[in-house]
Amino acid sequence: MFDRAGHWDNRFRTTNSDQLTWFASEPRVSLAIMDDLGVVPNESVIDMGGGESLLVDRLVSRKFTDVTVLDVSQVALDAARARVGDAAQWVQADLLTWEPQRQWDVWHDRAVFHFLTDTQEQATYRDLLTRAVKPEGHVVIATFAADGPTTCSGLPVERYGPDRLVDTIGAEFNLILSQREEHVTPNGAIQPFTWAAFQRASASS
Repeated sequence: MFDRAGHWDNRFRTTNSDQLTWFASEPRVSLAIMDDLGVVPNESVIDMGGGESLLVDRLVSRKFTDVTVLDVSQVALDAARARVGDAAQWVQADLLTWEPQRQWDVWHDRAVFHFLTDTQEQATYRDLLTRAVKPEGHVVIATFAADGPTTCSGLPVERYGPDRLVDTIGAEFNLILSQREEHVTPNGAIQPFTWAAFQRASASS
């Protein structure tokens, strides 16, 4: 069985955060989409696979008081917690075996879903969305675009355009917006991403 925690702990332990291919000095797209969705500081946010991302820092600076970061890597969580402390909640867990104990207003995932290449893994992810996102809550997902890389950190990935992402996430989540980002890695390579924001149907739908 693949040791996800060991793989990602080693990745974060051996590579400076600003040299990781997905590094972004500012989470501009994430914040811009949340602004477009009208997300406000009294809403709860969970950052799936947040790792060492600066999104948690920026949300805390915007006075968000209910922010959770989940990652399989304790090394990554420790690095982020050293910056932010107890202003956020920290959960070390493998997404595929995690059991959410509550629901959030916003689910944010920059570059986790595309690592789920098996249909059963994707079904587990969809089930988690229905269990962890409040009715009428929002889901923000970024994956490699259809013309993006086929691997990342030595692992295969799935690639998505907006239509395929809509079909995969399922009918309970309505697409609000989508856009393309051409992310520039620390070594200057271009990685095309598909971003999509969804709203979960209301409880009465």
